[in-house]
Amino acid sequence: MAALPLALLLLAFAGTSSANWCVCKDGSDAVLQKTLDYACGAGADCNPLHLNGPCFQPNTVRAHCNYAVNSYFQKKGQAQGSCDFAGTATVTASDPSKSQSLFFFFFFSPFLLCIYSFEK
Repeated sequence: MAALPLALLLLAFAGTSSANWCVCKDGSDAVLQKTLDYACGAGADCNPLHLNGPCFQPNTVRAHCNYAVNSYFQKKGQAQGSCDFAGTATVTASDPSKSQSLFFFFFFSPFLLCIYSFEK
């Protein structure tokens, strides 16, 4: 069973995945917090964001918002409209690890659990 997460991790680093991600748009911390709260209350698995959880760091509203909206989006099977959040999030087909920020991905299930972004 441990082979599945390892295989997914290797695929992520190899860049062969055609996945989509949901990420928060630029906005104030207050707007992003509202989006985070909604996503967590509507079905995103936000347990890893809790203090000492595997996705708690970095402890920023933006990082937690990105995690929450992507968790919700993946749980909904990337369904159309499941990454809108009143216009505060957007779908991207571009691998976030190849964007202007460095992203580290940790797989504990078939879905992406943690997106940590660190500005260059």
